[in-house]
Amino acid sequence: MSTLKKLAGAVLATTLTAVVPTHSIASTDDAVTVGIMLPFSGIYAQLGEAGRDGLKLALKEQSEKLHGSKIEYVELDTEAKPSRAPELASSLLNQHAADFIVGPVHSGVAMGMIKMLRGKDTIMIIPNAGAATATGPLCSPNLFRTSFSSWQPSYPMGKVALEKGYKKVYAISWNYGMGRESLDAFAESFEAGGGEIIERVLLPFPSTNFQSHVSDIADKNPDAVFTFFAGGGAIKFAKDYDAMGLRGKIPLLGSGFLTEGTLQAQGEAAEGILTGLHYAEQLDVPKNQEFREAFNTEYGKYPDIYAVQGYDAGQAIANAIDQLQGDVSDKQAVISAMEKLTIDSPRGAFTFSRAHNPIQNIYLREVVNGENVVQSIAAEALEDPARGCKM
Repeated sequence: MSTLKKLAGAVLATTLTAVVPTHSIASTDDAVTVGIMLPFSGIYAQLGEAGRDGLKLALKEQSEKLHGSKIEYVELDTEAKPSRAPELASSLLNQHAADFIVGPVHSGVAMGMIKMLRGKDTIMIIPNAGAATATGPLCSPNLFRTSFSSWQPSYPMGKVALEKGYKKVYAISWNYGMGRESLDAFAESFEAGGGEIIERVLLPFPSTNFQSHVSDIADKNPDAVFTFFAGGGAIKFAKDYDAMGLRGKIPLLGSGFLTEGTLQAQGEAAEGILTGLHYAEQLDVPKNQEFREAFNTEYGKYPDIYAVQGYDAGQAIANAIDQLQGDVSDKQAVISAMEKLTIDSPRGAFTFSRAHNPIQNIYLREVVNGENVVQSIAAEALEDPARGCKM
């Protein structure tokens, strides 16, 4: 099968026609093409669908800001496979001439996309992947992120551990980018305050053979444990930790993905876990309540963090179009407009840093009765250091 036929088979294109405001100066024939590179099959399909749904909801809600432009969507399924990323990104850039390309979920896919899109005449918006490199050494004026860097959720947790009197911490994660970067970020703040990482364990991804390591934690008896696991790994680790009798004896801390989207499966084993993240479903922010009800009305379910991040990508696009009165042909003007935006997000308002990461609050959350309950702001308006970014 030819490359073009394969790509054509992967594309689903839809069009949203905006209400044309009376003050519009843009032709109603104008279209803004939004390419979506997210996983719609495989292990991350649910995350991709949530991000896409949030994106489309924002652009539907804010149709009056589009100055008569239609939004044309071109959706490509990445299947969370890094090997597919360059080909799909090239298709959106060269065949579809996308004005904005939103994606991906997986950091490996992000690296492939950036390889093709960095410095090109389109705006790439990352609605999830947290790889530090994307807005560090590979930062680019046309690359923005509406999610988080791997550093952001974990760095504040080192200070949280110190404030709770924990001096010796056992750190464990998978041996891949997000895992290593999360442990590094925690250690950066924890060790700077006098804490000691007594053991650092990196497991092959996606191994969930945790029992021997949980036994090792019991033997070493640290003041606390810090970890990054997500999805099925997070569920298994929490359950193994509880089964060993460590819950309630040795506090378990983590990047927020340890208890994000996993609480129902973790059940009682998650109670008391402390995590840091830029969102919580019950966050007391007016925009959050409005968004949750609107999302439920539109899709028949309540949103998660992946929907929030997609929604904010849509808000960024709508606001940039509005600032430029519908004309996004000059990508340098689009970049300048986006750099100045304040996004009224369900997580709380945020702006973009010099490296185009969100400057955002990180919330300290504790699992109480099966919910991530916000205890405090662990870090207010936290800006990723963007090490290696030369913009």
